[in-house]
Amino acid sequence: MNRTNPKKFRVKSFGCQMNVYDGERMSEMLVDQGMSNADEGEDADLVVLNTCHIREKAAEKVYSDIGRLRGKDGKSPMIAVAGCVAQAEGKEISRRAPSVDIVVGPQAYHRLPELIDRAKSGKKALDTDMPANSKFDVLPGRKKQARPTAFLTVQEGCDKFCTYCVVPYTRGAEISRPWSDLIAEAQALVDGGVKEITLLGQNVNAWSSNDDTGKKQGLDGLIRRLNEIDGLERIRYTTSHANDMTDALIAAHGDVPKLMPYLHLPVQSGSDPILKAMNRSHSAEEYLKILRRIRDVRPDIAISGDFIVGFPGETDADFEETLSVVREANYAQAYSFKYSPRPGTPAAVMENQIPPEVTNERLQRLQALLNEQQYDFNKQALGRQTDILLERNGKLDGQLVGKTPWLQSVHIIAPELAIGDMVDVTIESAGPNSLQGKLTQREAA
Repeated sequence: MNRTNPKKFRVKSFGCQMNVYDGERMSEMLVDQGMSNADEGEDADLVVLNTCHIREKAAEKVYSDIGRLRGKDGKSPMIAVAGCVAQAEGKEISRRAPSVDIVVGPQAYHRLPELIDRAKSGKKALDTDMPANSKFDVLPGRKKQARPTAFLTVQEGCDKFCTYCVVPYTRGAEISRPWSDLIAEAQALVDGGVKEITLLGQNVNAWSSNDDTGKKQGLDGLIRRLNEIDGLERIRYTTSHANDMTDALIAAHGDVPKLMPYLHLPVQSGSDPILKAMNRSHSAEEYLKILRRIRDVRPDIAISGDFIVGFPGETDADFEETLSVVREANYAQAYSFKYSPRPGTPAAVMENQIPPEVTNERLQRLQALLNEQQYDFNKQALGRQTDILLERNGKLDGQLVGKTPWLQSVHIIAPELAIGDMVDVTIESAGPNSLQGKLTQREAA
């Protein structure tokens, strides 16, 4: 059926920070096309489901959302499915969900305006190509931002081929965006009101490019250059791979003032046989050695990690090795998941798949230890004076929520302040997931 020109849109992003970034860029592109973002509770003429394929049943959740979008008497908004599920299951989505008008992969969403034009004429629009020309070359420039924090994708794709992961198949090979483009986008974000930038990549510390003088730079060089931007207060990066933690990047944690004392460095398992089966290409001890070196240059750094429990072949002894790594690493926070087979990955057809009841019991034990460590880390902040960047309103009157340099959420009552303010606070209480603080009283000079 023919459709009218959509005027109001909504982008719903799932999963990783890179999807959040992609969702923001799609929104900016649609605004550039003359559309406006639908307000909360307002009907949208176009809904973009920006999907993630990492977790189990991701595709089923997409179909559930599509079903909810179908209106009575067959009336519904124009529906676009974007992201990694679109890339992995594009033709199946078109076959199984006829109400979907557009299917577009994560490397082709810059073509969304053309696909909308095609869909308006009643034709199905499918684009899951991975074009040689970068989508970043045709996306609109960054404008004023609604929040004081922003993501900046510097690297996409993955060449590591961990046996459980679909990213190399849905995002493609590793590519690094050019130095000059990133400096320009970072400056535009700061000019638009951003005070904190998080650099993103599937393997963000694999980023490399030649700088303006032709010298090859790694992520540490980019961070050092961003450190020079006036108005930028904080720099973070995620997600890293242990094999790409260079000496220079480790050193940057000790001597770049705006690089925050927080590192997300996944290990996935503490067992060397399981790490080998995962194709992680590092041992548990090599991973722990990196953490020791980082703590040597930045003793107060907060370490975060990722874990997969119940990987095929994982024995009780393997799992105990994971708990041992967790105890030595002493995480400020970490993310842990049950292994779920992703179609098309080597691990999905491995022997010795672990029974769900075993995986569940192991996950509960692991999460209990990780939660205990996170609570202990938060309690160490009691009485500390630190700066926080206010990011959003809290649930109480006059309450604002900001983040410490260590990425902890702090709630304060300060009706006279505003989102985007950087303020000094004293931490008064600590919970498992957040802190309470008050504005620090400074003595008169």
